This record gives sequence, structure tokens and C-alpha cells, in this order.
Amino acid sequence: MARAVRLAWRGLYTTDPNPRVGCVLVRDGAVVGEGFHRRAGEPHAEIHAIQAAGARARGATAYITLEPCCHHGRTPPCTDALLRAEVSRVVIGMEDPNPLVRGRGVRRLRAAGVQVRSGVLETAVRALNPGFERRMRGALPLVRCKLAASLDGRTAMADGESRWITSDDARRDVQRLRARSSAVITGIGTVLADDPHLNVRLGAAQIPALGPDEPARQPLRVVVDSGLRLPTDARLLRLPGATLVATCNDDPAAIARANAAGAEVQVFPADAAGRVDLPSLLRYLAEREINEALIESGPTLAGAAMQAGIVDELVLYLAPHLMGANARGLFHLPGVDGMAQRLPLDITDVRRVGCDLRVTARPSRNPD
Repeated sequence: MARAVRLAWRGLYTTDPNPRVGCVLVRDGAVVGEGFHRRAGEPHAEIHAIQAAGARARGATAYITLEPCCHHGRTPPCTDALLRAEVSRVVIGMEDPNPLVRGRGVRRLRAAGVQVRSGVLETAVRALNPGFERRMRGALPLVRCKLAASLDGRTAMADGESRWITSDDARRDVQRLRARSSAVITGIGTVLADDPHLNVRLGAAQIPALGPDEPARQPLRVVVDSGLRLPTDARLLRLPGATLVATCNDDPAAIARANAAGAEVQVFPADAAGRVDLPSLLRYLAEREINEALIESGPTLAGAAMQAGIVDELVLYLAPHLMGANARGLFHLPGVDGMAQRLPLDITDVRRVGCDLRVTARPSRNPD
């Protein structure tokens, strides 16, 4: 199973919106076939492994990170392929959280006389697809909020200057975060101030599952723009990939201008402050099969996301310099005026990325 997990990680940047899955076939103590799911619409991991094994799949044990599908989607059911290959035993890392599968794949195999064991290396397996599992079980994507700051917690100088706070190594690490994400979310303030690309600039050398001439998959770019102020010449509208503008402004002329510039516009209800209701936006993104959403924004949207309770994970890059008290902070958190209003976090990881620190934290479920 450990080998199947390593194979599944090879699809980290390419399988979206499908889950990352690996499969290894073992017969008489030897690996006879293996594979991983590369891209939605292409063969699943089990099919690659069966094809690699050929006739040797008969009587083999299949180690699969995720319960085999048993329904017709973009591809035929993998349970049927395993039965045709006459495997004798299937070992599964975790049950598929997809309601179309959830337990049915296991029951189908057992009904056909195949031995099935589930829950092997489940913690490692679940780490492969946190966004897919969140969407299938809770109808929401997993949300990460990425921030970069000086050691004194500053994200830009008072006049907005911010290039560059962190090192080349940290910015490459952010590229990998983007590449695994289904969507990248920013606010209109960031677009107006920085005119960002918000695209993936990794090539085949950094993405193992890509062919030498294949471009990287571009996540959906989402601009939270309550008043629909997006400039029609914004750089992100001219790049490969789609841009969604989330707004509260339903003015037909403004929507038509944005559409003509290349943006897709979706109108959402406003929250109490008159801004896009973020939980409504996330539910909509889940309906569009967004598994993992990455917020890359300034302090206003980052703070609003934290206070709305939609952030599952913070990824903070800290650079070894000081920018002073007049520089801009990480979050705008109105109402946090005393220690009792603090937003508690659980730090889950700290590591060096070049000369910077990367701190990963989650909102605390046990604030006391």
C-alpha cells in the first residue's frame, strides 16, 4: 500500500477534479503491475495496473488507495475491470466518500467472491485527497489561505510596495500550492493594486505526470469583486485558463463589459457588510467540482475569510527581515479588540523553504 500511495502522489497536479489514486498488483510476492490515475477522463489507476500486469493479474492481490468505482462516469467501473482480470484479493486504503460509490464498490467485489480488506494506511491515504473528501462529505471545497510576511508580520509597505517579501524558493513553493489547487481566490483590492497573474508557471520538469510538451493545468481564477470594478484590461483576463468574477452587482451593463473582456460573472447574495457572501461562493465552487481552493489576497479578504470560518488551513511564509510598524499587516479583523476575541490556531508544521520559514496552521477546534 505504501507503494500505491507514492504512485498516487504523482497525480497531485493533474487529476483534478478526480481524486489521486494509486494501484499495485502483487502475485507470488512480486509486483506484476502498477499505475496511478493521471487525468480525469483517462484510465483509472486500476486499469493502468491491470494493463501492465496482463495475464499475471489473475489470482493477484490489488492494493488500491481508494475504493474502486462501481459506476459509469467518464470511464467504466473499475470493479468490473478487477473482476474481469480475476484478481483474488483487494486491499483498500479508504472507502470512497463519493455517494455514488461509498461502500458499493466493496460490496460488489465481495458479492463476486473477492476477498476485500479496507482501512490499510488510511491516514496516509486520506492525506492524498483532503479537498475531494471535503467536497463529497460536506459539499464544500477545502480552503487554504496563503500569506507572505516579514518576521514582524508585515505584508507590504505603507504605500503598497511588496515585491518581493519572500525568496525565490518560497515563491516556487507557492507555485506548487497553486498547481495542486482547483481554484485560486483573490480580492479586487489585490487586482487593482498588483495586477497579478495568479497562474501556474511550472513546466513538465516540475510536474511528473505531464508529457514534455504538455502545459500545466491552470486553476480557476476567482476574483471576489462585490462592486464589479474589475478592469477590462486586467492581466489575469489575458492568460490561459478561466477567470470567474464573484460579485453582488447585478447591473447588466457591467456584467456585459466583464464578459466581453473574457471574465465569467456570477452574482452572489451580499453579507451584512454588503460584500460577497463567502460561504455562498464556496458552495457554488463545490458545485463546480472545486476540491481545493487557495486564497491569495490582501488583509481584507484574508481577514473576512477567517472571520467567516471558511479557512481550513493557513500557509504563512515568513521572511527574515523587519518592515516596521507603518507597513501593512496580515489580516483585517474588525471586532478583535481584546484577548478574548483572538482567533486561536493549531500549528501543524514548520519548515525552512530557502531562507524563509513556512508555517502551516489550522483554526483551532479547541479554543481553550
